[in-house]
Amino acid sequence: MANHSEVAYTTADGNDYEAHEQTYEGFIKLVKYGTSAVIVLVILMAIFLV
Repeated sequence: MANHSEVAYTTADGNDYEAHEQTYEGFIKLVKYGTSAVIVLVILMAIFLV
């Protein structure tokens, strides 16, 4: 059996929490603006394609 005494992410070098937060904030902005764009597109389709 393998020895599983250490968890890899706690001992890994180079964990950059600030970069993780920036990536997450960018993802949230992308989802927010993407959702808004789709809503506007659907509204415009409802107005001009009826």
